[in-house]
Amino acid sequence: EIGGDHVDVSPLMGPGVDPHLYQAGAGAVSKLQDSDIVAHHGLHLEGKMGDIFRSLDKQGHRSICLEDGLDPLSLLSDENNPEVHDPHVWFDVSIWKQAANHVAVQLALYDPENAADYQENLDSYLMELDALETYIHDRVSEIPEDQRVLITAHDAFRYFGRAYGIEVRGLQGISTDAEASTSAVSDLATLIATKKIRAIFIESSVPIKNVEALQDATKARGFDVEIGGELYSDALGDPSSDAGTYIGMVRANVDTIVNSLKGEK
Repeated sequence: EIGGDHVDVSPLMGPGVDPHLYQAGAGAVSKLQDSDIVAHHGLHLEGKMGDIFRSLDKQGHRSICLEDGLDPLSLLSDENNPEVHDPHVWFDVSIWKQAANHVAVQLALYDPENAADYQENLDSYLMELDALETYIHDRVSEIPEDQRVLITAHDAFRYFGRAYGIEVRGLQGISTDAEASTSAVSDLATLIATKKIRAIFIESSVPIKNVEALQDATKARGFDVEIGGELYSDALGDPSSDAGTYIGMVRANVDTIVNSLKGEK
C-alpha cells in the first residue's frame, strides 16, 4: 500500500500459515538474503525466525521491523509473562497506523528519491484506516452489551477488545505454541453457559479441536453454543478474496463477530 510501484513484495508466509510456528527453509533464507529490505513484524510474532533476523542484522542487511515504530505505551503485556508483549497489534487500527507511518519513514530513508510518493501513499492509506475504524465502532455498537464477549481459539484479539469495548477470552495464550488447559476449557464453558453467549469462534491458522472441545463442555452444562464462524487471527485470507488485504481481513472479522453475537447468520 505504501511502497506502491516502487516495491516488489515477496511474502514468505501464505494464507492460513501460523507465524508463531513457521520455520524458514533454505529457500526462504536465501530469499531473505537476496532482498534489498527485509520487513518483519517483531514482538516475537515470528518466534522461530528470531535467530535469522538477528543474523541478518549483524550482516548489516537493511530491515524494517514494525516493532521499532510502535509506542511502547500502546502495547499489551502477556498476562502470564509481563516481560513479553502481545504481538497482535494489528487488531487495533490506531496502532496499525503507527506501523504504517514507520514503513513510510523507512522506505523514504532507503529510497529518498521517491519519498514524496511514499508520503502520498501513506496519507491515502491513513484515510482508509480512519474509515475502517469508524466501520468497526458502528458495527460493534449493534451487539447487545451483555453479548459483547469474544471467545476464540487463542488469545489474539486483546487489542481488538481494548480498542472497541469487547471482553475477549482465548483458550490458548498469545502464542499458539501451547495446548489449551483443561481448566481453561472448563472456566470458559461455565462463562458461556452463565452468560448465554451465542457464539464462539475458530481461527483460520489454528486447529479447530480446542474450540470443538469447548463447545462440547458448554453443552454438558446445559447450553448449546454455536461456532460462529472462522476468524482471521495470525494470517490474511487468500489474495483473491476480500480478506486478502489488511482492511478486508479486519472487515471480514468484524462482520463475522457482530453477526454471530447478534444471533444473525
